[in-house]
Amino acid sequence: MQDVVGFETRCLHALVKVFPDEELREQPYTRGSALRGETFDFQVAYRAPALTKPIRVSVASALGADITLREVGLAPSELPCQRRHDDNVLRVTPGLYPDPLYPIDEEQGVTGIHYQWRTVWISVELNEGTPPGTYAVTVRFAAMTGEKFGEESFRLEVMPAVLPPQTLIHTEWFHADCLANYYGVDVFGDAHWLLIERYMQTAVRHGMNMVLTPHFTPPLDTQVGGERPTVQLVDVRKEEDGTYAFGFGRLLRWIELCDRVGIRYFEFSHLFTQWGAKHAPKVMAEEQGELRRIFGWETDAAGEAYMSFLGRYLPALMEFLREQGLEERCYFHISDEPLLEHMPWYRSASELMQAHLGDMPIIDALTHYDYYEQGLVKRPVPANDHIEPFLERQVPELWTYYCCVQYRQVSNRFFNMPSARNRVIGVQLYKFRIAGFLHWGYNFWNTQYSLQPVDPYRVTDAGRSFPSGDAFLVYPGKEGPVESIRMEVFYEGLQDLRALQLLESLAGRDRVLAMIEEGLAEPLTFSRYPTDAEWLLGLRERVNEAIRDTSESNRRGESNESGEYIERRE
Repeated sequence: MQDVVGFETRCLHALVKVFPDEELREQPYTRGSALRGETFDFQVAYRAPALTKPIRVSVASALGADITLREVGLAPSELPCQRRHDDNVLRVTPGLYPDPLYPIDEEQGVTGIHYQWRTVWISVELNEGTPPGTYAVTVRFAAMTGEKFGEESFRLEVMPAVLPPQTLIHTEWFHADCLANYYGVDVFGDAHWLLIERYMQTAVRHGMNMVLTPHFTPPLDTQVGGERPTVQLVDVRKEEDGTYAFGFGRLLRWIELCDRVGIRYFEFSHLFTQWGAKHAPKVMAEEQGELRRIFGWETDAAGEAYMSFLGRYLPALMEFLREQGLEERCYFHISDEPLLEHMPWYRSASELMQAHLGDMPIIDALTHYDYYEQGLVKRPVPANDHIEPFLERQVPELWTYYCCVQYRQVSNRFFNMPSARNRVIGVQLYKFRIAGFLHWGYNFWNTQYSLQPVDPYRVTDAGRSFPSGDAFLVYPGKEGPVESIRMEVFYEGLQDLRALQLLESLAGRDRVLAMIEEGLAEPLTFSRYPTDAEWLLGLRERVNEAIRDTSESNRRGESNESGEYIERRE
């Protein structure tokens, strides 16, 4: 659309990534649908013929919902992808990529820059009581003096059904030390706790219901022999006779904070080092009146000293968790991403953990089926490019994950990947009944091995180590997190999963699976799936229509295809 001469606007779906140095080829997208209780996103791109600022952006709608406008910012990438990438990428060159979503200041507005396409991101948060119907959402661009530049109107149909609660367990590893580093606050001081709460609130709003809980400083992404800042929630005192006493006051404060913001599950950090389980994490203890490190890289994880420590610590922790009524909400880790050659050390650690934890779930990211087959981990988390053997053997309660090395064919969320490749994970999680999803980078603002902290607005690839988009989902704002396109789109995938589950409850799983694979040349898997956004958007629209039609049929008391009566559902 064009009002002022030369000022252009175009409505787009949320899976488009708009680059300022490219012509905009995407067709207008002006209609969509959503369930009540869902967050629906779309974009409005704009282009000015000359440097134009400030431009006021406003929204008008009769829709009873919270509507948020944010500016799509640009982030630099020196390492956009791995060398042996596949063809399902947008570009492979270093440069500026659309990613951070900045709040729009009413006084400063947005800026039009000399024929560059830029974008405003619109999030419509529907509540469960929104009346069904079709509503216009109009986005206007104008000068601060009131002169109208242009506008776009999107028509959103609200379906007569409520998006059901999320059943998937979802964790994005929460790095408390990175918050303290970036903001320059004391670990577990009042300012740190406030930041932790704000970052957790944002995570919960985007489907994260489990949090990495650092009972001891997590031995993750740390150089051998090095250490990350201490973020230990459990107090340890080593007595003169060699026994230990434990204090759980800070851990209780963490749990109470999580309860307050809506975190359901606690993922206790790894008790053995990454990539091998050969050493202990950093453990700080008070000894003879001084706080000192009693375990770390110098510790043989299978040695008597550390095994004896865990033999006292784990029963004390379990007693605390039982007192708090948390037995059904806790998960544990041994070591992250063990290889086959690490199995002897992992076996030793696993036997000790299982002896003290009993049936408490232990989850670990890994690629080799042998660890599960030999009973060393009962809740494996295979990568999405190594999940097939686990699916073929019908491993129950199966999880999955991806990181920097899952970049060929499978879903991931690097800067240079199409957003459809990010969002399709929701359909895959549904089809294969995946119980949990894990990712290592909610806010990892360090270089590889945590050699030094970084400014994530300048360094998005962990110091030229991981493709941009792998290490973090949120940027640090002045008082809390700045979200990203990737975070919003992944949440759209989680909403797709919930919508598919709702349709299954109304019409049966066979109908949903048939709808997913209708017209496909081969069955959908984690590595084979339609890569275009249109397929994904079209599938979701068909699912919404089927939910609406089935819900209306049920309200009239009609039977389903099998002749069984379906009770009324709101």
